[in-house]
Amino acid sequence: MDARLPAHLEVSGLLRSVQAAGGFAMVLHKGEREAGTIVVVCTENGANRRIFERMPSPDGDRQWTLVQTEDIENKAGFDEYLARRTRQDPDLWIIELDIADGERFIGLAGTNG
Repeated sequence: MDARLPAHLEVSGLLRSVQAAGGFAMVLHKGEREAGTIVVVCTENGANRRIFERMPSPDGDRQWTLVQTEDIENKAGFDEYLARRTRQDPDLWIIELDIADGERFIGLAGTNG
């Protein structure tokens, strides 16, 4: 049996960790309390937005994966991606972390160069 942490506890931990480090974090879309999928939007002062989602890996684990980056010439495409994911999965949590190298809070090294 999967010993997965309930989604609301993981979300709460992310929010508190980012805020304790001096960043801003908020829930953009509240999903299913126990088993909702979590999508994380990392940004720095509202710019350079990146979307991370857990994806199944070949070994059966779930790894955070960069699934979308903001195109400065098509910012609407980024928001459309989030809206589409929410329509596909109404149980989805969308969390925004506004802090430098926000990826570190989900266990990744910075990917923004």
